[in-house]
Amino acid sequence: MGTHVIKMPDIGEGIAQVELVEWFVKVGDVIAEDQVVADVMTDKATVEIPSPVSGKVLALGGQPGEVMPVGSELIRIEVEGNGNHTDAPQAKAAEPVPEAARPQAVQAAPQKAAEHEAGAPVPRQAGDKPLASPAVRKRALDAGIELRYVHGSGPAGRILHEDLDGFMSKPHSAAEQAPGGYAKRTDSEQVPVIGLRRKIAQRMQDAKRRVAHFSYVEEIDVTALEALRQQLNAKHGDSRGKLTLLPFLVRALVVALRDFPQINATYDDEAQVITRHGAVHVGIATQGDNGLMVPVLRHAEAGSLWANAGEIARVANAARTNKASRDELTGSTITLTSLGALGGIVSTPVVNTPEVAIVGVNRMVERPVVVDGQIVVRKMMNLSSSFDHRVVDGMDAALFIQAVRGLLEQPACLFVE
Repeated sequence: MGTHVIKMPDIGEGIAQVELVEWFVKVGDVIAEDQVVADVMTDKATVEIPSPVSGKVLALGGQPGEVMPVGSELIRIEVEGNGNHTDAPQAKAAEPVPEAARPQAVQAAPQKAAEHEAGAPVPRQAGDKPLASPAVRKRALDAGIELRYVHGSGPAGRILHEDLDGFMSKPHSAAEQAPGGYAKRTDSEQVPVIGLRRKIAQRMQDAKRRVAHFSYVEEIDVTALEALRQQLNAKHGDSRGKLTLLPFLVRALVVALRDFPQINATYDDEAQVITRHGAVHVGIATQGDNGLMVPVLRHAEAGSLWANAGEIARVANAARTNKASRDELTGSTITLTSLGALGGIVSTPVVNTPEVAIVGVNRMVERPVVVDGQIVVRKMMNLSSSFDHRVVDGMDAALFIQAVRGLLEQPACLFVE
């Protein structure tokens, strides 16, 4: 038997160190060739690290959240044959992480239900529901017990009748586990800021520290735009795909930016250089399970409504599933952010540096509006946009958003060259 050592690979682009985000194996596991053993994160993307060999995991080289230099020892594997490593020193085995410091709750070691502290939720993987048979669930419901507080001693943590018996035998269980969800809680959880959450925090802090933010909010009547969108979907939706509001907004940005090149720009504040871009690469702020990412719709100026809609869907899905490449997450020249139906009335989005502008879309609502002296019901929506005041003057920002407003309220103008 030999030892094969996997070192932190050179991911390119001059990156000297990466953050270890998550292990998918543990010491003692038998793994197969090409099996993903860990996720690491650069400044731009999450990268999966596969094993080039099959074997047994001997040691792990770091803990989630640890920043490791390129070339450092990541994992040590026992393999058939000689392996690629003969030195006696071994990689440091990953020390057990304190329960409170783990990024996600980890299944506790099996223990008797009666030993579990009453009133404290049982550690389970995020999003996992307690496993129990219908009979156990019915009995717990009748007793006013929330199963998330009950330790399961069955296979895969399944809660058995004896687990309920043990939980109910605690003298203070009934008092603390009141029916109807009014249980008294004394638990707490510490979540380390690592991986994508750390990168988001760093970027937001850096943006707020370096950028002279100011926001501008404008109300837009999108009644005609919505009518056009619904008409196009009714006619072409089956053959070309359904259109959301986003490709229309992208088109409005493309047309308006022709007259405002200072807004389709990036600012290198260290070199004191503003770069105005001819291409419109629109960052699409996308919320995933792990946090906010901004995949890029490239050359939006060259795409039709349906081409841009398809590309937005593709890159957004890649970001949500952590499959986006570094190129798909970099190079935007202006960002579009929307919370959809949760968009509220007004927001103050943070500029996605080194860009100088971000356009935020708020919720669309129907409400009474005065038009030509008459009260009519219109579909209204606010645009809440932020700019870097070091580069963009307030007048230019207002004129730009007014130009976008005019295009959206008269949607035929979106397609007039």
